[in-house]
Amino acid sequence: GMDPSLSNLQLELLRIFSFDPNEAQLKEIKGLVLKYFAEKVDTGVEELFKKGDDGSETIEEWSREYMRLR
Repeated sequence: GMDPSLSNLQLELLRIFSFDPNEAQLKEIKGLVLKYFAEKVDTGVEELFKKGDDGSETIEEWSREYMRLR
């Protein structure tokens, strides 16, 4: 079966990338993924400030996640 230590996202990406992308495609895909997360973080930060929470803990958490993904 599938490796249980992989997240749903990783499994999904493995399925997508079963077609072995070349260097240029890989770079492009990485860029898209990072851009996607950057936008998510932006909207998330706005939400936090609206709630009156300065969000520092959540931002810490995200940056740890982000560094782990790199």
